[in-house]
Amino acid sequence: MEHASFIIASYVLTFGSIAAYAAWVVRRGRGLARRASREEMPWT
Repeated sequence: MEHASFIIASYVLTFGSIAAYAAWVVRRGRGLARRASREEMPWT
């Protein structure tokens, strides 16, 4: 149990970083989608 704090901190840092990156990607995608023209949106 002497390494538990290091392991927990590593998991928190890893998953926190992934969540922050995912949030950044979603926000960036939404911003780019707002500026795109209809011709640039083949999915609509």
